[in-house]
Order: sequence, then structure tokens, then C-alpha cells
Amino acid sequence: MKLKVVIHEAEEEGYWAEVPSIPGCGTQGDSFDELLTNLYEAVECCLSVDMQDISLSGKDKVIEIAV
Repeated sequence: MKLKVVIHEAEEEGYWAEVPSIPGCGTQGDSFDELLTNLYEAVECCLSVDMQDISLSGKDKVIEIAV
């Protein structure tokens, strides 16, 4: 999966980023490297689904796909 990310320089110092295709997904970092680390974690959290909150019948299947 490829996502476009908008990276901004913060006014005080450091960076912040937002992922337009995932509403509410954003993060910040004091350095560019820290921003990238935090960005991967933020995207993973925004896309994760807690399977305990989903009702499945005996005929349902759960699969993972890569896009």
C-alpha cells in the first residue's frame, strides 16, 4: 500500500505530518527521522481494527490483503 503524506515544518521546531486519505491520521516529531518512525506507528494505529468488536457468524471469514 502506498499513501501520500503531507509533511509540514512546525513553527517552533520539528515536523508534523498528516495522511489525507485517512481522516484524523497525523503525528509529529522533533526530527525528520522521529517523524517517520511516528508516522508508521500512526498509520498502523489508524488502520488497525479490534476483532473483538466485530460479530462473525460461522460462515464469515477474516482475511488480510495488501494493496
